[in-house]
Amino acid sequence: MAADAMDAGRMAEALTSYLQQHPEAALLEDGRVLFDLRRARYAVSEAHGRCLLQFWSDEQNLLRTVVGLEERAQCLRVATRRMGVARPQTLELVPNHQKRTPTTRESGRKNYLRLLERVLARNFVGAKLEGFRSAMDLEHSFGPAYVRGRIAQGPAASAVIGVSSAESAAIIDGILTLGLLWLDYSREHAVRHRHVGGLKVIVPEGSERVTAERMAWLNHGAARFELYTLNERGEELQPVELRDSGNLEARLMHAFSHEASLERCREGIERVLALVPDAARARVELRPRSSSEVALLAHGLAFARVRHGVADTSFTQAIEVSFGAGPNETLLTRENEASCRDLLAQLFVSRHPDGARNDALYRLQPEHWLESELRQKLGELLPGLREEPVYEQVPALSSGDRGLLDLLALDREGRLTVLELKADEDLHLPLQALDYWMRVRALNRDRQPVGGAATALSAFARSGYFPGCAISERDPRLLLVAPALRIHPANQPVLKYFSPQVAWELIALGEQWRRELRIIFRKRSTDPR
Repeated sequence: MAADAMDAGRMAEALTSYLQQHPEAALLEDGRVLFDLRRARYAVSEAHGRCLLQFWSDEQNLLRTVVGLEERAQCLRVATRRMGVARPQTLELVPNHQKRTPTTRESGRKNYLRLLERVLARNFVGAKLEGFRSAMDLEHSFGPAYVRGRIAQGPAASAVIGVSSAESAAIIDGILTLGLLWLDYSREHAVRHRHVGGLKVIVPEGSERVTAERMAWLNHGAARFELYTLNERGEELQPVELRDSGNLEARLMHAFSHEASLERCREGIERVLALVPDAARARVELRPRSSSEVALLAHGLAFARVRHGVADTSFTQAIEVSFGAGPNETLLTRENEASCRDLLAQLFVSRHPDGARNDALYRLQPEHWLESELRQKLGELLPGLREEPVYEQVPALSSGDRGLLDLLALDREGRLTVLELKADEDLHLPLQALDYWMRVRALNRDRQPVGGAATALSAFARSGYFPGCAISERDPRLLLVAPALRIHPANQPVLKYFSPQVAWELIALGEQWRRELRIIFRKRSTDPR
């Protein structure tokens, strides 16, 4: 849901209604409870076209701008944005504060294992269930949240993986990564004369959309991929048709003029730059975020934001400046200019390629630092790509935070190229990147003639992206970029199961990428298109 004035009001109403209906709700981030509403307070408001959500308790405070809501079977997913972080981050509101204790969680997972075995035996009559378990196996990246095993009929077998509705939305959506690893493991460790020909994935009823979309873009010539939903109360197993996975959800906002945005915010930008140490001003990046907002960054970290908008007490245009590195954002006033100056002095001392690794400002937001370096040296590092323009988070995904940073560029032949950046290990990198690739592909294939022109234009061209460039009709390329020692060992086994239509390339950088961008190795798919 876009965060314009009308949508902000509707989101505020929806959040207020949910919190009123669930007085014992809890706010979660990555499965961890941030606030228990029995002991915390909250406020939801709409101001200046933004929906604001605040939680506070005796121990902590949280203030976020809400940019999207998604109702799930077990929770309300809230995509939020905070100062200094370009990409939305996902929080979850669950209706009951009673998170399961370790003992309860273990008991629930054992019950689900028995339930799954019972349902499979009833639905695959004559098949033999082998080795079903949920024990942790860190060596092969298997955690206890997923039940895995095999179904065998004679010499043929299928790997099976399932997840309970009691698990978090993030765990449920991550099942396909673990399923592909389990398929790969099962094939490598299959008994003699046994062929593991496919993978059956079982998710809770109502939670199948993400997995269905992803499975449609696997290589169905390499294995037979099947998706099922399980109604745990009724013990009913239903197959899911992958071609009916639903419409891909993404928002493509119209492109805006970066030059005009910089000009509108010039007064505020100059005010901030006057507080930056003289020797550091050349290191400041100016990054327009919208037609009326510009962020100032140091090696990818936003430390100030300038907004051009309507003043609170009149209809006149005004400049608003805020500062702060990380989650804290403070409105800049004459009274706190000295504090801002001190903060910026410390920031530029800490955040440079030779900074101390244990310094919080050095470590903060490594993906954004990597993106900053890549933008500046894109043509040198990847000469097949055009250096400009390069867009960030276009389109925006409805699911909010994906845990990584994306860029969209064109190659020299006009082919769209998605770059996914990750500075740390991420088990789910390939499939999260595939989510974005699917939406870019769908928008590129959405071609319509404009103004009587003979040539139909893609949704990107119609929305003002890549002006003056002919955008190829070919499917996008997908580049995954990460430091070599930060590429998760599971990423390559997952990539090999991608459809041949997905032209992917894994690019490994040297560990000293803050000082020098250098490619250590590259691996790519066969690109038939």
